[in-house]
Amino acid sequence: MAHSQDLRVRVARAVAEGQSRRAAAQRFAVSASSAVRWAARTAEHGEPVAYKSGRPAGKGPLSDHLDFLVAVVEEKPDMTMPELAGRLLEARGVAAHAASLSRLLCRAGFSYKKTADGIGVRTR
Repeated sequence: MAHSQDLRVRVARAVAEGQSRRAAAQRFAVSASSAVRWAARTAEHGEPVAYKSGRPAGKGPLSDHLDFLVAVVEEKPDMTMPELAGRLLEARGVAAHAASLSRLLCRAGFSYKKTADGIGVRTR
């Protein structure tokens, strides 16, 4: 469970004021290991900030195939995402969900526009 920055600061301050890490943890109802980590992080960085969580942006499993996907979509802009997933599986042996491909293309600057006849086209 993620704890607020305010709680982290209060626990680290209690430790800095002389309270033991376990006593500070008990006082603020957090685990002793959290109090130990926050006190160490405060000593090292000056404040007990949380580390960034999650995968770094642009480092997903499909990022290696972005150039291929962009080339395929630019070749045929009205391709559906399931069709694109099929092309990726056929050409590169990589299985991908249509929603994942759509998010990747949106991050690459593509958007989906419908024309007057109801057929959609991906454009940059």
